[in-house]
Amino acid sequence: MQAAPIPDNEAERLAALYELLILDTPPEERYDKIVEFAANEFDVPIVLVSLLDTNRQWFKASVGTDLCETGREHSFCSHVILRDDILVIPDAQGDERFADNPMVVGAPHIRFYAGAPLTTAPGIRLGTLCLIDRRPRTLDALELGILGTLRDLVVMEMRRASEAANG
Repeated sequence: MQAAPIPDNEAERLAALYELLILDTPPEERYDKIVEFAANEFDVPIVLVSLLDTNRQWFKASVGTDLCETGREHSFCSHVILRDDILVIPDAQGDERFADNPMVVGAPHIRFYAGAPLTTAPGIRLGTLCLIDRRPRTLDALELGILGTLRDLVVMEMRRASEAANG
């Protein structure tokens, strides 16, 4: 397994994340509806709004898992925050970065992963909206567009919530 490197702007990225006052907050319908829609639209068992803290990925919203966080070191999402575009992994078992990842070889048995970075400012990627399946697959251009739009909705909700919390 290849752990993702820490972004060069990690201190700035974490400051932006903490400024949102979103970590460890209770579930909210605005995010739950987005992940529920994504699960149905893409016919995947797991969808997450995942935010990357120093040593963990924390799930603001989820479908298909009871976990509220996992370690960052095994996180697919930690690879996504290093890029501006959606990361699609059609079959994690065939990808050298993830083939021996504990979440691939064990529960939840990830095979397909697609993560859209939650970008709040240029270069500031706080986490992902991600789709996970237990079977290999890919996304076509239309599906990538839908995932990008849903990601944009998550970011808009994060900004609204932050503005309300910060006055």
